[in-house]
Amino acid sequence: MISSSSSPPSASLSEVKIISQCFVKPKTLHEKSKEQYHFSPLDHVMLSTQYIQKGLLFSKPSIASGSDDAIKPKDFMETFLQMLKDSLATTLFHFYPLAGRLSTSKTDNPRSHSVFVDCNNSPGAGFIHAKSDLSVSDILGSKYVPLVFQSFFDHHKAVNLDGQTMSLLSVKVTELVDGVFIGMSMNHSIGDGSSFWQFFNSLSEIFNSEEDTTHNKFSCLKNPPIFREAYGPICRLPFSPLDQSISTRFESPVLKVRMFHFSSETVRSLKSKANQECGTTKISSLQSLTAFIWRSITRARKVPNDQETTCRLVAGNRSRMNPPLPMNHFGVYVSLASTTTRIGNLLENDFGWAALKLHQAVNEHTGQKIASEIDQWLKSLSGLQSEKFSKPNLVHMGSSPRFNKYGCEFGLGKAVAARSGYNNKHDGKVSAYPGREGGGSIDLEVCLLPEFMEALESDQEFMSVVSSSSS
Repeated sequence: MISSSSSPPSASLSEVKIISQCFVKPKTLHEKSKEQYHFSPLDHVMLSTQYIQKGLLFSKPSIASGSDDAIKPKDFMETFLQMLKDSLATTLFHFYPLAGRLSTSKTDNPRSHSVFVDCNNSPGAGFIHAKSDLSVSDILGSKYVPLVFQSFFDHHKAVNLDGQTMSLLSVKVTELVDGVFIGMSMNHSIGDGSSFWQFFNSLSEIFNSEEDTTHNKFSCLKNPPIFREAYGPICRLPFSPLDQSISTRFESPVLKVRMFHFSSETVRSLKSKANQECGTTKISSLQSLTAFIWRSITRARKVPNDQETTCRLVAGNRSRMNPPLPMNHFGVYVSLASTTTRIGNLLENDFGWAALKLHQAVNEHTGQKIASEIDQWLKSLSGLQSEKFSKPNLVHMGSSPRFNKYGCEFGLGKAVAARSGYNNKHDGKVSAYPGREGGGSIDLEVCLLPEFMEALESDQEFMSVVSSSSS
């Protein structure tokens, strides 16, 4: 089930020291793990992007002192880590492709290739124990998200193509003085954000399970994943994507990253204002908040009005497919809904005008349009190019406040904060998180060049709706 890996790499920052690392295999092999898990066209598109890196920060439980029965901190971590490894081994039974590695199938007449997951020839998922002398208040007390969070995740700067030699999933547990951070890195060509948090929640569910029998833990997930049935390659390419070298790997510029909290009352107010200005009731909370941050960031950039700006949202495809897929269908089922306009139009029109443009872009993002975009990609393809992560004047809204991030507890109670790593960040990248208190509140993780962040923080219209309390 658990095997040691090679010697630990050096930590990316001095504050974090790697104590041990190993690989974890499924406790029992799933019957489908003997088959090749083939990639869909969208899975292939994601191969040149970076791993998903999201994690949760917990406070350690209070540990009594002065008693013979007191739990020592060392005993707590040893027990916690062993339980988490065991739970990971059980969860990997249900999510069997995450224990594999990427490989390519090939045909000669005609010459074609397809990527698949080899679930057998793999040491399993990664598991790392690290330690830091920092406290929870040290890393949450900073105005900006500290760089140390980058070292709380494995697969720093890795792209999904690296999954042929790297684990497709890695769990890094960093012990703080008074807390624990569980950072998870998952290959983005295997699953999207919905699948990522489905796995995270399933791992927590199994960890917290009071059932003692192996049978119940294996068969009673509340939200078991559904994997597509594929008995051969779904998508064939004229070249092997895993042989394509990415000559220029994406390097994020120096960015300021800050969490901004929007209370449930603020979110409702923005939604109401957007709909009233447009004479409709159809604009959603996230579309309204995205329009607000789009206009705010664009003002902060102080770009001439005759230039263009684009706002794009990561849209889920499951409900848009024909027939629709259930939300627990595991894989990559997202694409981009975007709208472009002149900066002058964006800033001179009412806030509701921008919200309506985003609503229309999402509304037009139909299953037919998605299928047409995939077909165009397959026809025009001559090689796998590294994704253009950013372009001038872009605001990109990723993740979702609908994901059940604070439902993952691991016997530690509700997390005190959710954070991300280095990967997939660029100027104008915004990620939406549910607010810790729930009720429709939203946290936005905003990534900007330092001069743009300073201007955003000086924008009275923007800062007037930001709540002072943020995790």
